[in-house]
Amino acid sequence: MTELGGERPGGPVRVLLADDEPMIRTGVRAILGAAPGIEVVAEAADGRAAVELALRHRPDVCLLDIRMPRLDGLGAAAELRQALPETAVVMLTTFSEDEYVAGALGTGASGFLLKTGDPRELITGVQAAAEGGAYLSPSVARRVISQFGGGAALGKAAAARSRTEELTAREREVLALVGAGLSNAEIAARLYLVEGTVKAYVSAVLARLGLKNRVQAAILAYEAGLVQDA
Repeated sequence: MTELGGERPGGPVRVLLADDEPMIRTGVRAILGAAPGIEVVAEAADGRAAVELALRHRPDVCLLDIRMPRLDGLGAAAELRQALPETAVVMLTTFSEDEYVAGALGTGASGFLLKTGDPRELITGVQAAAEGGAYLSPSVARRVISQFGGGAALGKAAAARSRTEELTAREREVLALVGAGLSNAEIAARLYLVEGTVKAYVSAVLARLGLKNRVQAAILAYEAGLVQDA
């Protein structure tokens, strides 16, 4: 494991990066390091080291590879959500790991990003998670939904639409934008609202639909066909 930097309360978004491939860590660190307001404070090559370093540094965001030795990303995410609920967890994945992404939905992860995706998605995802939001790569969302859909896709869509019918028109609009990967600030700008109002809408939507986090909300928004209207 590698430790970088120190505690900076009130400073930039502090990120812990965990991946067992040095080249991936180097690339991700370079992308995040070039973004203003983001600092990689620690690195780990396995999930167990990631948890230990997170407990020591208490980063704002833990960026975890799904497949790692000693403790995989799913196990690390579960431990971190229990031990450090104030720290957001964002998972790194590839298209071949859809089943792992699906399994991680229950851990309360704040986002899923593709290693092969646009570098801007990485920055957006980390920033959104640090702000208490979430980011689900659109291509990841489509793959996960497709995996679960199968022959019951129409039934799932109908059920999702039925669930969202209890929302107000404005709440459905907010849900659609959450599904599109927008942060609270971006939703506020799009709808000409203050950010605090958007946060209240998101909280109300999660509570009314019985969802754990914005990632689950994004999945439901896709299933209900709301995102295409966003």
